[in-house]
Amino acid sequence: EFRWGERTYVMGILNVTPDSFSGDGLDERPDEALARAKEMAAQGADILDIGGESTRPGAASVSIEEELRRVIPVLKQVAKLISIPISIDTYKSEVARQALDCGASVINDVWGLKEDIRLAALAAKRGAPIILMHNQRGAIYNNMMAEVLDSLRWSVAQAIKAGVPAENIIIDPGIGFGKTVEHNLEIMRRLDEFSVLGYPLLLGTSRKSTIGKILDLPPDQRLEGTAATVAIGIAKGADIVRVHDVGPMMRVVRMSDAIV
Repeated sequence: EFRWGERTYVMGILNVTPDSFSGDGLDERPDEALARAKEMAAQGADILDIGGESTRPGAASVSIEEELRRVIPVLKQVAKLISIPISIDTYKSEVARQALDCGASVINDVWGLKEDIRLAALAAKRGAPIILMHNQRGAIYNNMMAEVLDSLRWSVAQAIKAGVPAENIIIDPGIGFGKTVEHNLEIMRRLDEFSVLGYPLLLGTSRKSTIGKILDLPPDQRLEGTAATVAIGIAKGADIVRVHDVGPMMRVVRMSDAIV
């Protein structure tokens, strides 16, 4: 049971892809993936997010069969080893269905039901919480914040219509998805405005390109930049932070929570 508002929860990222933007893809290395999962759980992660398709800009989409080949064997093993909830990072309902069958309990949809509306019915049927992220192709807006909020309202409405209980919905503004560096900074600065929607808020900034462009650093050197976004994000109302470096970010979270 997650008690929103009492503390910030930490979601650890486990990419079983060959082409992750952050350089942590573990496709074809199941033993390393399992070791990483155990490490993140030991470091205090509250949720583990497993994904089999890179969402970096320009990444090629993969077939359902390939995504299942990457994700399911690792997910089965991880579910046996750790007791924390597992989230499946996918926008394909068939991948989510099989992942739920194999031990996942949360759906993380980076397209907010825009790519596969059937995810909503699946989440409703299985009683699975669903994370709905804002995403779009291109980064052109007339009023960025208003349009992101309206898009999330649409996603939430589709989930509710399909029968997902309100308490099973989490929203994500989609840092780095269909947005420029300036857009991402504005969302971070105005993150508290998402409280108007009335749902728990997930923030995923870890190692993102916005940090790299500002600091002129590669993904594996963006720890301090990520820490800054996590701390400010918590001060602005984030309920979950999705991170690669669970150990250091747990310390940032604990300190930020103590202040907030």
